[in-house]
Amino acid sequence: MTSLPGRQVQAFLAPGKGQLTVFASEGRRIIGTVVQEKGIIYTVNMLILTKTAEVFSKPSKRKLYEVLRHFNFHPRILFLHKLVLGIETSCDDTAAAVVDETGNVLGEAIHSQTEVHLNCFFISFRTGGIILPVAQQLHRENIQRIVQEALSASNISPSDLSAIATTVKPGLALSLGVGLSFSLKLVDQFRKPFIPIHHMEAHALTIRLTNKVEFPFLVLLISGGHCLLALVRGVSDFLLLGKSLDIAPGDMLDKVARRLSLIKHPECSAMSGGKAIEHLAKQGNKLHFDFKPPMQRAKNCDFSFSGLQHIVDKTIMQKEKEEGIEKGQILSSAADIAAAVQHTIACHIAKRTHRAILFCKQRDLLCQSNAVLVVSGGVASNLYIRKALEIVTDATQCTLLCPPPRLCTDNGIMIAWNGVERLRAGLGILHNTEGIRYEPKCPLGVDISKEVGEAAIKVPRLKMKI
Repeated sequence: MTSLPGRQVQAFLAPGKGQLTVFASEGRRIIGTVVQEKGIIYTVNMLILTKTAEVFSKPSKRKLYEVLRHFNFHPRILFLHKLVLGIETSCDDTAAAVVDETGNVLGEAIHSQTEVHLNCFFISFRTGGIILPVAQQLHRENIQRIVQEALSASNISPSDLSAIATTVKPGLALSLGVGLSFSLKLVDQFRKPFIPIHHMEAHALTIRLTNKVEFPFLVLLISGGHCLLALVRGVSDFLLLGKSLDIAPGDMLDKVARRLSLIKHPECSAMSGGKAIEHLAKQGNKLHFDFKPPMQRAKNCDFSFSGLQHIVDKTIMQKEKEEGIEKGQILSSAADIAAAVQHTIACHIAKRTHRAILFCKQRDLLCQSNAVLVVSGGVASNLYIRKALEIVTDATQCTLLCPPPRLCTDNGIMIAWNGVERLRAGLGILHNTEGIRYEPKCPLGVDISKEVGEAAIKVPRLKMKI
């Protein structure tokens, strides 16, 4: 027997070195075979290894490799199920990971540019503090090392991969270009299928790596570059309910943090803008400033943050005059402003999400009870905003799920997992990459936001006691 494709396998290492007994269950038939060290290739999905009196039940991949090496088995002979390398360079993080079809993360690596951009003398207002040429250069300098680290950590050779998945849309053009160019060279060198990934689709599906979540579910994606609500009906089947009409919440938080000069605050100097606002807000009183949530009369699920940011900027300027300090110095009321801004953003996001849930239930797009709201993206790690959303899900009999914080921000794992999902579904797998391009701007799914607005659903007022 030369292969056991696609079967559940249990393997027992015999006391004598050099033999592996494999029992494969196929329906009601039990197939048993003894194979030598070399020359046999088969698929293993779960192993229970017994070596004399030692038992490893559901061992980790790394532990399994160690045991097999002791018996002179090479792991490449055994692990031939789907393995995807994911590469992410859409913004300012260079990341890569190898994930298998069962969701096991075999290896990952990431290089963050946050500190570099924070410390740069010139800060670009339009891109939220990311200096585009610097980001591009740092991606170029680090991508080969990061991909190699991810492969080395997983004990996987590129020739063992089933496919290579890479973010190609949306994102910063210069950053996307680095990841795509590097990936296509790998694809050509090792003759692997290529899976182009939509960055927001990857964020939306990450929850299916960490939790058992079935379609359909509602997703709220909030980050430094994006803000949208969508119904997820399948791996690549999205209905867009609403999106930001201007800037993203993470972008606004970053800009407010810079306007407050929080990088000069001793407690916030090493934090990103959003983290600095969240940290300082704990020390402030949100009631000291009365910022109104945007778009209160618009009965849709779209978002807007630029108007609020303008009001906050004017307020900061007025307080600077009152305190007699120059721009760039820290206001005594900075913590109160941070608290008020965070609360207003949380209320705005919560109300639009509440309407999206009501719309989906009204149209029978979600279950009336036990529907799932997934919140992902960098801003999803903000615990204050999560608590506001918990109030909404409690009121609507929904379950709120968030990926772990490290998977909320950009990472290679989510890209690899999206690749696995697409590989299993047979969607968007390219064997010819001619003509593939990156897309800095790209919508997600089918836009039904106009239909949501026409429904004009009134949202009951909830007490946001956070």
